[in-house]
Amino acid sequence: MDTKTPETLKNVAVAGARTAAPVPAAQHQVAVAGASGRMGHTLIEAIRDSGDCRLAGALDQASSPAIGNDAAAFLGLASGVPVSADFKAGLAHAQVLIDFTRPEGTLAHLKACREMGVKMVIGTTGFSEAQKAQIADAARDIAIMMAPNMSVGVNVTLRLLEMAAKALATGYDIEIVETHHRHKVDAPSGTALKMGEVIAQALGRDLKDCAVYAREGITGERDPSTIGFAALRGGDIVGDHTVLFAGTGERLEITHRAGSRATYAQGSLRAVRFLAGKPSGLFDMFDVLGLK
Repeated sequence: MDTKTPETLKNVAVAGARTAAPVPAAQHQVAVAGASGRMGHTLIEAIRDSGDCRLAGALDQASSPAIGNDAAAFLGLASGVPVSADFKAGLAHAQVLIDFTRPEGTLAHLKACREMGVKMVIGTTGFSEAQKAQIADAARDIAIMMAPNMSVGVNVTLRLLEMAAKALATGYDIEIVETHHRHKVDAPSGTALKMGEVIAQALGRDLKDCAVYAREGITGERDPSTIGFAALRGGDIVGDHTVLFAGTGERLEITHRAGSRATYAQGSLRAVRFLAGKPSGLFDMFDVLGLK
């Protein structure tokens, strides 16, 4: 017969609580570039909600009104991390920087990260070939994961496009249509270009030689070896991409629609975890997701 008194049971419960396994500390110290922008806010919120990442730095342009404010103030919370334009201060406690800014800003951050040994997750688009070469060179010293789209769904879509292109290599015209919000500054989107690259490679072509980016006036009959692009801009559309394979008597459309930037943030955090333990090298989301 159990003779424990209520007070004894209470003491046992307290003792059990005291010996419970401690909650593990955050393993990944993450800084965010463009911290006061739409994507920056989404990233900061995702980091705060994760169980294994901690906001360790927040960077933005010196002209940003958020400079000096707490990086989580937009949530009505305190992170203890101020938004700073000082690269060294913003990266001092970070292991990884997530960057969704613009090419010039990303390259400036790249230089600082290389000097300080901070890894990078780059979601910026619109790089020239020369700028991409600079990133590849920096990857000799630090680990970098760069992709035009961090969405898990988009990267699965890229694999589907590769399969479709190989199966529909003859007799099908290929057109890529992308739609984004009115604030996007580059076109076609980096994701649309990546889709074109994947399709062209599957067909044994070079996208630089077969891409058509604009049609106007008397264009003549469509060249079946080309891959066409169309870019639409308006409203607050996060990102829609459709690839059309149009044959005789049928057409196949493969579409991905992003309803929230949260999908890019979650993909970015998967990339942060992937880079842990990797001292250098240039990787993409196929590496992160094990799709290679």
